[in-house]
Amino acid sequence: MRPCSAGPQGDRIWLFPGADGNSNPDTIVSFEAGKFPVESSKPLQYMIMRICLSILSLLGSIGLLQGQDVFISNPQSRTATDLNGKWKYVIDLYETDGMGGMPVYRNARARDKTDRVEYSLDDAQTLWVPGSWNFQKPELTYFEGAVWYRRTFDVEDLSANKRYFVYVGAANYIATVTLNGEIVGRHEGGFTPFAFEVTDHLKEEGNFLIIGVNNNRRADYIPAKVTDWFNHGGITRDVMLVEVPETFINNYFLSLDKETLKSGARRISGKLELNGSHRPETARIRIPELGVDETIAVDPEGSTAFSIEAENLELWSPGNPKLYEVSLSAGEDRVTDRIGFRTIETRGKQILLNGEPVFLKGICLHDENPIRKDRAHSLDDARLVLGWAQELGCNFIRLAHYPHQENIVRLADEMGILLWEELPLYWGIDWGNPAVLEKAKAQYRELINRDFNRASSIIWSIANETATIPERNAFLSSLADFIRSIDDTRLISAACKKDQEADGHPDSVYTYNDPIMEKLDVISFNEYLGWYGGLPDACREKTFSFGYDKPVIVSEFGGGALQGLHGDKLTRWSEEFQAWLYVESLAMFDKIDGLAGLTPWILVDFMSPLRQLPDVQDGWNRKGLISERGEKKKAFYVLKDYYESK
Repeated sequence: MRPCSAGPQGDRIWLFPGADGNSNPDTIVSFEAGKFPVESSKPLQYMIMRICLSILSLLGSIGLLQGQDVFISNPQSRTATDLNGKWKYVIDLYETDGMGGMPVYRNARARDKTDRVEYSLDDAQTLWVPGSWNFQKPELTYFEGAVWYRRTFDVEDLSANKRYFVYVGAANYIATVTLNGEIVGRHEGGFTPFAFEVTDHLKEEGNFLIIGVNNNRRADYIPAKVTDWFNHGGITRDVMLVEVPETFINNYFLSLDKETLKSGARRISGKLELNGSHRPETARIRIPELGVDETIAVDPEGSTAFSIEAENLELWSPGNPKLYEVSLSAGEDRVTDRIGFRTIETRGKQILLNGEPVFLKGICLHDENPIRKDRAHSLDDARLVLGWAQELGCNFIRLAHYPHQENIVRLADEMGILLWEELPLYWGIDWGNPAVLEKAKAQYRELINRDFNRASSIIWSIANETATIPERNAFLSSLADFIRSIDDTRLISAACKKDQEADGHPDSVYTYNDPIMEKLDVISFNEYLGWYGGLPDACREKTFSFGYDKPVIVSEFGGGALQGLHGDKLTRWSEEFQAWLYVESLAMFDKIDGLAGLTPWILVDFMSPLRQLPDVQDGWNRKGLISERGEKKKAFYVLKDYYESK
């Protein structure tokens, strides 16, 4: 009798005991992690299940099936094999990790005409990677569940002196990564990158990389079960095989020292992280344009902190998005990047960029290319939406409601657009569950690791429209402290809710006393007066009160309009109604003491199954200033004129 095979999906475990590779389906058992299955009537099989459970618990405890081996920053600058393109796939409708009792990731083939194998990846249909599966096949439009992808490849000049990692830019939501029939890792979180080492599993020819992706929604996930955007499933960002030396620079963190900047000096502070068993004693940092060429000591743990004087350094800003070529080397490894240097802080009710007040002329954005109805993943996708934002007059974008593709952050560096980034800590989060808090910390660590060196990124947001209950307050307070402990170079905010109930908006003064505001550098709030409650002219009676001497950002406002639908300004869903709402809202917000920026909702119409009004919404949230076809609405020009006046 062979040992059982097992595979994780969500937090259920499936066991496939049997006498050979073709298990009887009756012996398939699934159970929740941490709980034994019901005792089998077959004592030997039950004993095998218990042994498998013990093995899985051990593997989980040492991190082989949960979490990534090591974070690899900036894989684009490394030697890598592009694994994008057409991948074979099979649908795992019942989320068993197998078909007919056989795990799909084993890539089984019939050995002869008598053999029973109940799937075939060789003869399967294909999906493009990167991309969501939803709009590639009609039958997958609203599919939520598990799909197994396969890509075969060879490795030229497989070197014994190199290490190899499978790097995935994002896969929504649970990803189980296997190579040549072995599970190498499992990742949770639909919008952050991960990598698993596969050095010991690679061969020169005939490798098969199989990744299982499950986009089911659950109460203990981030986001939870209900969102107001489309639940794109699949491998939505780039996949590559990254090659590095035995010891390599896996991450680095460079920033402008804001304390020395106040004295007129220019110093770059930073840290390197090395991974590998044979660590060099020194590392080297070069910024040729600044004449910087420094050798720094590496500690025995493979980490090093440094501070470098950089005379004549130009500060990065929207008006001067200066980037420097930076080279970092240690031992046989070398990585390059283009990095801008700036400071961001607050003083009273002002946001200071490089010590000077800045007004954030912003807009909200989802990570979609609406024209081709897919998750955004390419540089062209990023150019499309950032070009629209610049045409609108924006110097700031709220990347809602989850981490967007890395291309958009890097392009924002080049174009001089400031960014707000966030996790989908949104409606319905299980605030009282300690495991969910740990998931939030893990996903934020991955986001910060990815984007720390991007000058454009200036705000981390920790929540959106969440009720102020004790469990939520404790959760977000802990998360804010965690973020500051690993990144003190950015501001922290959250999109808060006012104290009053929405019905009728009876009070002329809106008050904000959310206890989490004490932890924030910037107070932000969403307000839809004129759309959800009242008509736009109700904005003329409202004022705002905050209990803190802090800058304020209006993180959402707006209303829906179907592009091309016209009427008078009282006609709901018309472009004229939306334009009127913008006129009244902007006048209302202009009266806020300490107003430091705006991010209206939203740049472009986006897909949402919550929005089903026939012939108007049809599955789209219509609050965009631009339609899904790229056509601008009247409110676009209202906001553009306002920003030109600021």
